[in-house]
Amino acid sequence: MKQIENKNILVTGGAGFIGSNLCEYLLNYNNKVTCLDNFSTGKMENIKHLFANPNFELIGGDIRNPEDCAKACENIDYVLHEAALGSVPRSIIDPATSTNVNISGFVNMLVAAKEAKVKRFIYAASSSTYGDSAALPKVEDVIGKPLSPYAITKYVNELYADIFYRTYGLNTIGLRYFNVFGRKQDPNGAYAAVIPKFVMQLMKHESPIINGDGEYSRDYTYIDNVIQMNVLAMATENPEALNTVYNTAYGERTTLNELMAALKNQLAKFDPAIAHVQTTYGPNRAGDIPHSLASIQKAKSLLGYNPKFSIKQGLEEAVGWYWENLAP
Repeated sequence: MKQIENKNILVTGGAGFIGSNLCEYLLNYNNKVTCLDNFSTGKMENIKHLFANPNFELIGGDIRNPEDCAKACENIDYVLHEAALGSVPRSIIDPATSTNVNISGFVNMLVAAKEAKVKRFIYAASSSTYGDSAALPKVEDVIGKPLSPYAITKYVNELYADIFYRTYGLNTIGLRYFNVFGRKQDPNGAYAAVIPKFVMQLMKHESPIINGDGEYSRDYTYIDNVIQMNVLAMATENPEALNTVYNTAYGERTTLNELMAALKNQLAKFDPAIAHVQTTYGPNRAGDIPHSLASIQKAKSLLGYNPKFSIKQGLEEAVGWYWENLAP
């Protein structure tokens, strides 16, 4: 895979789960990496080991502040925009803040990138944009109506990115992330993602709660596949690959029941008692789509995407990391 080397790269939300993994990876290839984060959901512990690297810079700032965005974009070649308020449930409880961060903050970053004449603006889009479309697998140009305020914000990002290309010539690529998981993903808090949350509960021998009957399915995507897509989006020299969106996934779906069985199987290697922890079932969550499965053909053909980690391989890596770093 073609690498990105010796470039100036801004990662917004760089102290978050995906952002911090991107920062770490890019520093390994002699890039100068600037992290912009306000630490509302990002964590200092995700990046503190990077401060020893002279090519790493942290800007404490907020994408809702245009001055912070402008400062962060100075002398930048590529922007990887990961900063957002995630979580469908959070957006349902507080749609105004999600809209302010995810739309106003996004536009602030587009303006700053345009003014700084960055080469390319790559942003975290979302599989939630497919909304109520029942078609499987999900193909980029067929979407439904959004089912949550969060999904609306992510779709609006795509519309704004397209307009900034058409109007100002800013090259953009949107990566529709599908249920990303892996090292550094926060297992705590009301809006924790399902995999780290289940892992922590199982490690404590607590009964995880599955929403619904466990037959909802997702295209779970390991972090290293996401890193690959971001690098390819920066590195591509194919003009046809620009100013569009791509599914960022593995291309297989796993039910929640299958996921739970796989997690127990992996964790039982460290603690055999985990195999016998009981699972409980609760009501379905508002705004959840029943099934999600990505077609990754577009990314393969235009970007040369070749995901290395299946759900099984990714879970093995992730569970090992959680056990080493967070086991009780």
